[in-house]
Amino acid sequence: MTEELQKKLQSEIEEYKQVQKEYQKLCSRRQQLDSQLSENTIVDEELKLMKTGNEIYKLVGPILIKQDPIEAKENVKKRLEFINSDIKRTEEAISSIEKKQEVHRNKLEALQVQFQKAQMMMAQKAK
Repeated sequence: MTEELQKKLQSEIEEYKQVQKEYQKLCSRRQQLDSQLSENTIVDEELKLMKTGNEIYKLVGPILIKQDPIEAKENVKKRLEFINSDIKRTEEAISSIEKKQEVHRNKLEALQVQFQKAQMMMAQKAK
């Protein structure tokens, strides 16, 4: 009986570790998105401060290419929309993973209690 419980416990621990890895990846992704959002927000603010007649250059590889101001503003706007939607998806995924973690934690606690009880019963039988 304790061997069976031990196998279940080990299996649940492995599943919990997988969920934790997934959670860490999502948190890392969320941080990247925050950084991108911050950078693009700054670019958007700078573009709003521009006066008509100012020139905009975009860095493409090692070359600066002249870009139309309206096109640049639209590109930044679209990028901000994309980043915000990606943040929303990532937040939803994080929330889902947090729920999975809670379920696994509860299962682990229950299995640990059962395992300890089984060990105590085995110890009492051995006396």
